[in-house]
Amino acid sequence: MNDMQQEPATLLGFDYGTRKIGVAVGQSLTGTATPLTTLRLVQNRPDWESIQRLIGEWQPEALVVGLPFQMDDTPAEMNRKALRFARQLEGRFHLPVHMADERLTSREAWSRLGGRAMQDLESIDAMAAKLILETWLSSQ
Repeated sequence: MNDMQQEPATLLGFDYGTRKIGVAVGQSLTGTATPLTTLRLVQNRPDWESIQRLIGEWQPEALVVGLPFQMDDTPAEMNRKALRFARQLEGRFHLPVHMADERLTSREAWSRLGGRAMQDLESIDAMAAKLILETWLSSQ
């Protein structure tokens, strides 16, 4: 067993919101991620069926959830809800769940999407999930 080399891993990243959840897929080998989709909450709950389908399709080794902080390092209002979502993911799917600082990811997503953001608000959340996942991958 060689501790110096890790197997390439597929991960799913989530940008949890009160109405929508952005989802991205990434690879540990390349350290990059791709926006996948934006899921709407169903009766104020995550769309577990769609999340299960994505996990079945991509077979991730781990999941990454964005953890919101204010610029002064205090937890943002959504922090507690994102942590709860992460615990639910771990309990339902029995996969490791990692948290990543998601400060400014939505603003960066708007910036990267430019004019397209106005036409496709759904893509903002998926792009934010991509940035969250890449932030976590680059910190590993």
